[in-house]
Amino acid sequence: MSSCVIASDLAHAAYCPRQLYYARRDDDRAPPPTVHEIRDLALEYPTLLAADDGELADRPLATTPTVYRANLRRIRERDDWAALSNPDARNVLLTGKDCRGIAHKLVGDPPVPSLVSPGTPPERGVWEPQRVRVVALAKALSWEREAAVEQALVEYPAVGVVRTVRLTTRNKAAYRRALRIARELDFVPPRLRDSAKCRGCTYREQCGVKTRSLRSRLGFG
Repeated sequence: MSSCVIASDLAHAAYCPRQLYYARRDDDRAPPPTVHEIRDLALEYPTLLAADDGELADRPLATTPTVYRANLRRIRERDDWAALSNPDARNVLLTGKDCRGIAHKLVGDPPVPSLVSPGTPPERGVWEPQRVRVVALAKALSWEREAAVEQALVEYPAVGVVRTVRLTTRNKAAYRRALRIARELDFVPPRLRDSAKCRGCTYREQCGVKTRSLRSRLGFG
């Protein structure tokens, strides 16, 4: 396997190593068609802010029109409001020393990568798989530009929220853990036990495959 890991694989690794195993086995990384409809919202923030309830009701939002417009007004207060809707570059393949992946946008000057998520955010910050993935994109952009990139963005256009992810010591440590898992994974990892993650996993129906212990894989079991 190439030492340059796909950034989306790091997200799987951070969520559950077994999920990464299934994604690689099935070569299943393409998002469903509905994801593109939601991601398109991230290029229409000014238009959506001005839209009435009827117009917003026809769009794939995950909240009410009233809440959605309030959230967009908060984004409008950001310095990068104009760049978020009209980015300098879209769907850019970034290749770094350790990872490569698609940044859905490059925002600002100097640019930072943005990942546009079809889901909804936690109450604060971003989900760990997305944190790890945008840190990988920021590191790849830094490698390409030979300049420090200290933050990245995760957008949740279905609810009109944008979160900043800074390359803190904690976030870089999470990235390194996921990178190590992605590089070393060459067998079916153990299943998570009684985890809420399993309920939202794409592979939950096929995750009944019995895992083999290290002892049995070495021929002693």
